Amino acid sequence: MTVKACAKVNIFLKITGVRGSYHELRSRFVRVDSLYDTLTFTRKQSLSDGFEMVASTPLPKKNTITRAYELLKILKPEIAKFFKVHKLILEKRIPQGAGLGGGSSDAAAFLNFCNEACGLKMSKKELALIGEKIGADVPFFVYGYASANVEGIGEFITPFDEEPPKLELTTPPIHCDTGLVYGAFREHFLEEASEEAGRAWLDMPSERLLRTLEPTEANDLYRAALTVYPSLRRLAGPDCFFSGSGSTFFRLHHK
Repeated sequence: MTVKACAKVNIFLKITGVRGSYHELRSRFVRVDSLYDTLTFTRKQSLSDGFEMVASTPLPKKNTITRAYELLKILKPEIAKFFKVHKLILEKRIPQGAGLGGGSSDAAAFLNFCNEACGLKMSKKELALIGEKIGADVPFFVYGYASANVEGIGEFITPFDEEPPKLELTTPPIHCDTGLVYGAFREHFLEEASEEAGRAWLDMPSERLLRTLEPTEANDLYRAALTVYPSLRRLAGPDCFFSGSGSTFFRLHHK
């Protein structure tokens, strides 16, 4: 039993304010189907209590998937029976610290799989509410939209009807720490945040946005990331946009 967890990019990302320790945003998320992790659920060699995961890349003991498991188990204790028999093998292909939402996508794929495999009969909204507690990007992946406008702290998601643009992605060998990038934004650029930022872009197709906007205009976190990781500046190619808190750059595919 194998499921895919696809990456995403932020066509634009504007910070519209703060809510306690969280940053409110307005963004267009576009799923990248060509880049994905895989979650394979296979039988254990012998029955054992507890959640078991083997990952191709070292992960913290507490990661997005283990958090998803623990939160889901509180609401649906019966999933422990499934994982007494099964373990998870995670094959990571989405780079970490790259602004592509890999960890969030993994958590969402895990929640959706458990819902189906264990017959939990939970709605997407219920799963998304669990996802909110894990990360701001998780609800988007739970719903499985190809393109969507995302607002608030990630909880307001509106599907956007479009054919997602074909993109070229480049991820330099720099792991961008999301907390440090957001911290730099709060320290240096927060006074520029506006509740109206990006509102006019919500109705514009992604390809048109990429042909219209400047990279520093499109993503409020770009300049913040440059203050923490100055070498990013020389790694950006022409017409390249910055995804999330980085470090991935992307641009329209050139035929």
